Amino acid sequence: MNPTVQVLLSALAYIALKVLACAAILVVGWIIAKAIGSLVDKGLARARFNHLAQRTGMDRWTGRYTPSGLVGKLVYYALLLFTFQLAFSVFGPNPISNLIDDVIAWLPRLIVACVILVVAVAIANAVFDVITNALSHFSYGRAVGRIAQVAIIAFGVIAALNQIGVATTITMPVLVAVLATIAGILIVGVGGGLIAPMRERWERALNKVEEEGTRVSEHLKTRAAEQRAARTAALSKDRGDTMVQAKYPGEKPSDVKPTAKEAADKLTEKATALRKDMQGPEL
Repeated sequence: MNPTVQVLLSALAYIALKVLACAAILVVGWIIAKAIGSLVDKGLARARFNHLAQRTGMDRWTGRYTPSGLVGKLVYYALLLFTFQLAFSVFGPNPISNLIDDVIAWLPRLIVACVILVVAVAIANAVFDVITNALSHFSYGRAVGRIAQVAIIAFGVIAALNQIGVATTITMPVLVAVLATIAGILIVGVGGGLIAPMRERWERALNKVEEEGTRVSEHLKTRAAEQRAARTAALSKDRGDTMVQAKYPGEKPSDVKPTAKEAADKLTEKATALRKDMQGPEL
């Protein structure tokens, strides 16, 4: 056989073996990834992870998937990515393997960013509930709670973007632009023609704060009076349960209930006195 043809056939056989090994790794890895993803989904569902996500409000971000199903899908795709890395590494150093290596090295940062975002959303929802319930008697309570919620989520998004390495290219210019705009408005407005309107707004704001302070004070006093009245009523009820009401004119209630023997002796004495009164004086 021609040596050139023999070398060509050997090279083709070598490439065919690599292709078969790559295909086998892909098939086995796909089966394992699918099985593990399904197990993660079922395990989290049994651990009531979906209920926890519903209470924290994270189920609104999962789309058509359940929270446990979304985590299972993420695990499935992560294992599939590792499978691709292992399969293409059969061919030696190549651009596809280098790209997959970079993506895999970036995955831990993405996971940390997702955790930061989830924690920020949970904290924001809790703060919103606390502020809304604490200021439920006031018209601005829900607005204050919503502002605090949005601010916490914004900080969480900035931290998450910083974790994945895009904060310096996206968030920083946006933050600088927003702060510069606010500073320009304050400098031009407050230092220029908005002095009189700002003074009027500050006076209205201070008057509103004073009115709300008075309202809060009255509300606290009313709550304290209601609590004292409730404690007094409870003490009166407890005291009334241990008192004996007067049954005859001129008789006062007693703080201690008499025993059965004392009550019987008292009734006997009254009956004897009444009998003597009916008999009249002896002759």
